Amino acid sequence: MMSEIQSTKQKYNKLQRLLTDMGSLVLAYSGGVDSTFLLKVAKDALGDDVLAVTAVSPTYTQEEYERACEMALALGVRHISTQTNELENPDFLKNSPQRCYYCKKELFRKLRTIADQESLLCVADASNLDDCADYRPGRIAAKEAGIRSPLLEAGLRKEEIRALSKEMNLPTWDLPAAACLASRFPYGESLTLEKIKRVEQAEKFLRDIGFQQVRVRSHDRLARVELDANIIGEFFKKGLRANVVQKLKDLGFIYVTLDLEGYRTGSLNEVLPRID
Repeated sequence: MMSEIQSTKQKYNKLQRLLTDMGSLVLAYSGGVDSTFLLKVAKDALGDDVLAVTAVSPTYTQEEYERACEMALALGVRHISTQTNELENPDFLKNSPQRCYYCKKELFRKLRTIADQESLLCVADASNLDDCADYRPGRIAAKEAGIRSPLLEAGLRKEEIRALSKEMNLPTWDLPAAACLASRFPYGESLTLEKIKRVEQAEKFLRDIGFQQVRVRSHDRLARVELDANIIGEFFKKGLRANVVQKLKDLGFIYVTLDLEGYRTGSLNEVLPRID
């Protein structure tokens, strides 16, 4: 246990050094676990030479945007938003396995422009070491744009980031994992604003009734609901299942299913060839 604690501390110290060496920073800020932790450490290391920028788009929920604004204010960091227009990009709407690349490419281009306008030296995102275990075409866009990933460079994993966030009393330490709403659709199914809004409303309904870690994977008009495996039984409480089915049908789904394997990040990547 002691070696684990020391290892995390060493990574944290490395992160501080990395950020200090950057000199000044624009951070892609979502308000989630990783980016809030990184923003806090960057603020401590760089003071006012940090600018948090949050992307505003239908592919992100209003709740996420509001939380990002609240957390940036609480941390005393200058914070702005930038509109991204991925839904106007035909390559994004095709929803190929490279979808995330096109989204991130536009975001990083805008962050670079902001950094130049503000005379800030570096642009960073909050990717961590665990992100390397999944298919992430956005990482290619980051490399092409010269985007830094300090959490990844320091070797920090999600579990360590949560633990350090808890020590720092960051309220985001136990937030459920979040991802772009476009990730709810199987590759090859074209994206529309109507479909994205339907998924957003379905997930909000499920969160409002108590399911915090939830995904509604949209397979055309079929909703495949993913919940934490250890609370799937809650779904079958008297009246709850019927209410969920009715709500999702009201939103436009024809069929509603529960994934018995439970929530797992990137489940729609399971159809892709494995790359070791």
